[in-house]
Amino acid sequence: MLTKVVIVLGFIAGTLAARKFPDEFLFGAATSAYQIEGAWNEDGKGENIWDKFLHDANRDNGDVACDSYHRWEEDIANAQALGLDSYRFSIAWSRILPNGTINSINRKAIDHYAKLIKGLVEVGIEPLVTIYHWDMPEYISQLGGLLNIQFVDYFEDFARLLFQEYGSYVKYWFTINEPHAVCSGGYGSTLVAPGLNLVGDGLYQCSYILLKAHARVYHIYDEEFKPNYGGKVGMALNTNWFDPTTDTAEDIEAQERVLQFMLGWWANPVFLGNWPQIMIERIASRSALEGFARSRLPVFTQEEIEYINGTSDFFGLNSYKVYDVSNSESPIGSPSYRLDMGATWDSTNPQSRPEKFRSLIKFINGRYQPGSIMISENGLQTDDHLDDQDRISYMSGFLNSVLDAIELDNINVFGYTAWSLMDNFEWGSYEPKFGLIRVDFESANKTRTWKDSARWYQNLIATRSLEN
Repeated sequence: MLTKVVIVLGFIAGTLAARKFPDEFLFGAATSAYQIEGAWNEDGKGENIWDKFLHDANRDNGDVACDSYHRWEEDIANAQALGLDSYRFSIAWSRILPNGTINSINRKAIDHYAKLIKGLVEVGIEPLVTIYHWDMPEYISQLGGLLNIQFVDYFEDFARLLFQEYGSYVKYWFTINEPHAVCSGGYGSTLVAPGLNLVGDGLYQCSYILLKAHARVYHIYDEEFKPNYGGKVGMALNTNWFDPTTDTAEDIEAQERVLQFMLGWWANPVFLGNWPQIMIERIASRSALEGFARSRLPVFTQEEIEYINGTSDFFGLNSYKVYDVSNSESPIGSPSYRLDMGATWDSTNPQSRPEKFRSLIKFINGRYQPGSIMISENGLQTDDHLDDQDRISYMSGFLNSVLDAIELDNINVFGYTAWSLMDNFEWGSYEPKFGLIRVDFESANKTRTWKDSARWYQNLIATRSLEN
């Protein structure tokens, strides 16, 4: 009897024991240039679309933000103290090329990012560099932005310059952060710069050009720089996880549609070739019924399909929330991305079900078979408090899902990147707090203070262990 008790107690202890991440797993944190740098018009930086968009509206903006342009050494010190394996950040296009074109290189900006990147490498932190995180130079936008096919050439020039300057130090490149948000937000709403509310067709044209730009940059690195530097190039794709509201066939089909319209819109061309078939069929059908002579979704040539397919060395995933989705077949009316999708969910009521992210990781691995997945952003918005147990609970739940995917599903998830290293400017307001580190935006020094979640994350990284 005693033996049985010992066995049972041993089983319970093992079940409750901390779970270990692989030693090579990359624990990181992320930021973006516009959200933290400030110095919006210093040292030769040009105007970007967010400068223009928010100044014109007389709204809160990133003119100063966390002042990281001047306080980058403090940011590195905090990242080092946390024990980060990696730090994901973006390089401001309009700081490197003030008007966005290659004939106007700003050497002060080149030197600034060189110091940042070398500073990270010197303390053993892997720089994960995002080439485009939403801050297009205003001049490029005036030329048509992502509705102008020449954007591909401008983006190529910018990316090649970064590869030339920093390629020997950077092993992970993200061409574009959240292309879904870039196009659906910037070209399908008035909420995101440049605020062109072209809901029925502009966002699809944007996606066509943005994917061609991504593919161009991938091939440039692959052919010209990878032989010498051996780095990897991908995108950071964003999606939530959606559960069907009911077990009816209609809601289950709506779940598939919304995943294809949000994630497959980008992942399908890059990992499988061409748009998702459901997008091709639904948008063509609705376009015809709306009286258009052709589909509002641009058609890829076979050459373009082959050029874009395979242009990612890993799958970068940004994900935060879980929603319940329902079928919503709408009558033909004004052209609309959401109506094309034929699904609805309550965006004001995200669900706290971090265990569901295992389902998302399994979906990605099974559908796109990328070989490896990095969680390039994940975090929780909270109020302004240092005792952020809610963030710790959320991150712990998410990371347990990641470990389930690694251990139970044998999926190669090789990194987790917390959003964000510190509180920052969240594209319209300083109110949402995502940081592991609090920033006092009222103080002259933008004082940084560690939250409880920072200490929790520090311990997790040091021990590679997650309490079950």
